[in-house]
Amino acid sequence: MRVFAIADPHLSRLHPKPMTIFGPNWQGHPEAFFRGWREVVAEGDLVIVPGDISWAMRLGEALPDLLDLAALPGKKVLLKGNHDYWWPSISRLRSVLPPGMYALQNDALVLDGVAVAGSRGWQYPPATPEDKRIFAREVERFKLSLQDLKGKAYRHLVVAFHFPPFGPSGEATPLLELAAEAKPQAIVYGHLHGADPEKLPKEYRGIPLHLVAADALAFRPKLILEVG
Repeated sequence: MRVFAIADPHLSRLHPKPMTIFGPNWQGHPEAFFRGWREVVAEGDLVIVPGDISWAMRLGEALPDLLDLAALPGKKVLLKGNHDYWWPSISRLRSVLPPGMYALQNDALVLDGVAVAGSRGWQYPPATPEDKRIFAREVERFKLSLQDLKGKAYRHLVVAFHFPPFGPSGEATPLLELAAEAKPQAIVYGHLHGADPEKLPKEYRGIPLHLVAADALAFRPKLILEVG
């Protein structure tokens, strides 16, 4: 099995939103996203999608986007992004997800020996008291995700965030420190659009850090792990 990751699909089937207003990297979206996925992902693969899945505001409006994702090859693991306003309670979301699609929130998942843990994260350093509160909550949610791995058998661990787990100068955040303590094989994140990948940290304590925002990948999911 191969493990891929791609964040920020920013789908909007019911209310199309041209993403080219955010820059030329979005030319051809969303068709390029679906085409890129099909070019690299096979049915037996796992794809982590860490956030900003749909522009929808309600679950019912997001369902066409979720079904479009479900129709693509591979199993999918979803995490919430800052624009996923449609994301309801986790129990309600899981009740409507099609087979082969999973959502993480305050827990972790193990599929074929590969564990996926993570949380949305938030901007760092926090700019306001509200940001500080949200960031602290995300730390607690990530702790719950890691705690959920206790007693579960797995051979590989990938940690996923929507926001980058480091500050604007590449400094480690509490989320990155916690992730490093779990000793994952890789950490993936999205959210950053238009950033120069060469100026971003590539690893922390020997753990690879992968920017997987869709536009940064030219809409082709990035191979993170290949496991036997």
